Amino acid sequence: MNRTVRRVPRGIGRRAVLEGAAAGLALVAAPRIARGARARVVVVGGGWGGLGAVRGLARKGATELTLVEPHPAFVSCPLSIHYIVGERPFAEFEHGYGAIERLGVRRVAEAAVAIDRDHREVVTASGRLGYDFLILSPGVEYAEEAIAGYAEARAALPVGFRPFEQHAVKALVDRFLAEGGTFLISVPKPPYRCPPAPYERACLIAERMARHGTKGKVVIADANPQPMPPPIARPILEAMRTVHGARIDYLPDHEAKAVDPAKGTLDCGVAEVPFTHANLVLPMRAPKLLRDAGLAERWAVVRLPEFRSQVDDRIWIVGDSAGTPLPKSGHVAFNAGLVVAEAIGRRLDGQPEPQAGPTALPAGICFAAVTSERAIMINVGADFVPGEGAKLRFEVDPAPTRESSEAALNWGRSMWESMLG
Repeated sequence: MNRTVRRVPRGIGRRAVLEGAAAGLALVAAPRIARGARARVVVVGGGWGGLGAVRGLARKGATELTLVEPHPAFVSCPLSIHYIVGERPFAEFEHGYGAIERLGVRRVAEAAVAIDRDHREVVTASGRLGYDFLILSPGVEYAEEAIAGYAEARAALPVGFRPFEQHAVKALVDRFLAEGGTFLISVPKPPYRCPPAPYERACLIAERMARHGTKGKVVIADANPQPMPPPIARPILEAMRTVHGARIDYLPDHEAKAVDPAKGTLDCGVAEVPFTHANLVLPMRAPKLLRDAGLAERWAVVRLPEFRSQVDDRIWIVGDSAGTPLPKSGHVAFNAGLVVAEAIGRRLDGQPEPQAGPTALPAGICFAAVTSERAIMINVGADFVPGEGAKLRFEVDPAPTRESSEAALNWGRSMWESMLG
């Protein structure tokens, strides 16, 4: 087998996030690739992380740049809950890749099926793409075997944490709102993509229940002792209690073990939780593509602060498949892509290795909506300290506000413009 990637939020402004994320990287010594040689850079994955890398590298104009992405368009998972509950059209979250192609980036509309590290090639169904440098941002894979019975019932139990899966979750929510009953959402132990998202789903579905007059409740079976990440636990729990009351039951320390859709039960070890409709958020891991290439076990092993693979000097891994302490969020992934673009640019220039020292890691902003008009803003900053690892800083709204709800949509539109405008 071959060994074969318009309010400025308080504390962390958008410009500061983008500029600070690209500052002060440490690079290893490496042979220079002359600019005239047009180094071949292949980016696998056209989501937040991959687009950050593409945008950063395209500005430099010093590479032959190829994006490998099978989907016909980008879909934003962040904020897509507003489509799932029927508040906004799907078109608001779907954006074509035309702007990327107009930058001179070649897009291969196929999936990467293997990475041949020995020959420095990405394998697709139709052929092989050679690279000098490879950036991997393939997202996540669901660990279906973690919940017994899930694989057999996959079609009836959509997860909805990857692009285009929102349609199936929306159909599930629509049926629940029409029929009533118990809508069960499970939450795995971290790390998983977008930690606040399951609680946000519960809140906005509960709000829709009230508007539709739906009889029943939303149940959250959480493998954790409190909502994740811990800095948001208090405002999330308070919002669920005061805003949604009896429409949400929160069950901490209920880790999903097995599901029986015919009986309508989820075995959580401590109890069997009944349901009529279920949205199980599965444990996650790096995709098989990376694991088969020897780049990952559960998550890809990377060196901070530059996100370079620990096992291959010509490969960088960004986004949710990277094994770092950073939150698995779209904004962090985008900024990590910019970091990698800067690192490759310096390597192409043959610049010397910067002096080791504390370095800013990619920052990120995300939002947890608790109603259609109120949200909790979460700012995450981080520094990498040699010998000590990553140190995270959270700034969280103490309560949901209208201001943060408006900021969320403005933030999303601004980010989509940065990536695909």
